Formats: sequence, structure tokens, C-alpha cells
Amino acid sequence: MVSLALLRGQRFLKPPLTPKEKRGHRWWQLVPVEGMMKVAISLTGIITEFFYPPGVNRMMMVDWEDPRRPFVFHDNWYHVTMYGFFTLSGVVDIVSRACQAQQNVKLERAAEALAFCVLVLLMACHLENKGTLEVRTHLLFVAPTFLVTLVLTMEVWVPDQPTLWVLKTWMGLVLSTWMLQLCVLMYVPPSGQPWRAENPGDLAFLLIFFCWHLGFGAIVLAAVYGLCSLWHHRISSWREVPHAKYQLCPRSYSSEELEKLGTEAMLQDGGI
Repeated sequence: MVSLALLRGQRFLKPPLTPKEKRGHRWWQLVPVEGMMKVAISLTGIITEFFYPPGVNRMMMVDWEDPRRPFVFHDNWYHVTMYGFFTLSGVVDIVSRACQAQQNVKLERAAEALAFCVLVLLMACHLENKGTLEVRTHLLFVAPTFLVTLVLTMEVWVPDQPTLWVLKTWMGLVLSTWMLQLCVLMYVPPSGQPWRAENPGDLAFLLIFFCWHLGFGAIVLAAVYGLCSLWHHRISSWREVPHAKYQLCPRSYSSEELEKLGTEAMLQDGGI
């Protein structure tokens, strides 16, 4: 979307629907795919945190059987809170585009920025009682998340800036790929051997891999832009019609040519 918007010189990344355009569609035709994906994926994450594997129930927040009344399942409640705010962002998108007469773009951006702010706060607090390796991986996860949050917050007041589109997309790619890397490091290392926090070499390569993710995200962004550029120019060349541009009128016409032009003008007016 960003690549095509830059190539077309669009003023908006996703042009908002006007009330006149909304009146021509049913409400279910206006439901945004992004909003539905936020809600569906977040609700799936919430159900998984509470009830996976089957037979487990982690909805309890306080152990009432213990006289000290300790909080339990704090990691799961961290994740559920994060998913809850992304669900809220998806609901705001759906209500703004499908239920309101005038789409509230600022409210959509504010809800998404709030979800990422909560994500940064939760990840920062998620470092307590963690090992050195987990602390380092989560800190590297917080860095691109914070940049995405900053860009989304800026877009609430300074929307539709192409430089912010590119930065947000790049950091979003890094955030996504590093999340996969984090899962691999913590749970399923390809070698079968867990990473050792006491080994300086493992910690050094952790930062090296993160830098590679930055470069990989930039390469993917450039590759997508290049492919979109080829497609955009190819489509533009196909759509060009010979003699479709304005031409200078000749100074003198014969009577037959004038009569022919008049007939064509009358037919066009009737068709319109």
C-alpha cells in the first residue's frame, strides 16, 4: 500500500470514505478487513491464553484459597491485556467505517496508537524476574515497537506524511520478524540446544541478528517498492490510449469536416 501510494503521489495512504460514498453501500460492505483481522486474531490470542492447552482455565486472577491472596497467571494477563487493546482498536475501526456517517480517521489512529503504547508498557514491565537472554531479546523488541508507537502518535496530529509511512512500515516489518526470532530463541531453537545467557558469544550474536533484521526489513521494503514500480509503470503504459492527449486544433476546416465534428459532438452529448 505504501509503495503504490508513493508511486501514485497519493495524498492519503487510505483515502477516507465520504458520507456520499457510504450511502451507496450496505454496512457489511464497509467493514474494514484490517479491523476484522485485529478483532479475530486478538480474540484468538485471548482464548489461547486462557484455555490452551484444552482443559486448562487461567481466567482466575487471584488465588482465593491461599490466605495471602496472591495474584496468579500474571504473564497470561499481560498478554490478554495487550490483545484486549488491539481488539478495541479493531472495534473502533469497524464502528468508524461501517456504523458512523462520517469516518473518524483521527479516532482510529488514536486507538491504534493506544494499543501500541500499552504494548510498549507491558513489554517493558515484562522484564521483571527474567533471565539475561530474555531481558535482552525483549529490550530489542521494545525498540521498534516504541518507534511504531511514536509514529502512530505523531500521525494523530500530523497525518499523511510519506516519510512516516515508510518508517512505520519498516519498523513494522522489523517488529514482526523479530517477534518470530524471539519465539525461535526462547522455545524452539533450530539447533535443539537452548541459547545460553552466560555465554558472551550468544549475547553478542543476539545484537548482530537484530541488526540483520533491520537490514532485512529495508531490503524487503525496497524489493516490494521495486516490484510495485515495475507493475505501476507497466499498467500505466497499457492504459495510455493513442491520440488521447489534447492536440492543437487546425486553423481551417472543410465543410464536411465541420459537419462530421458537429455530429460527433451531438452524439456525445446525447450519450452523456
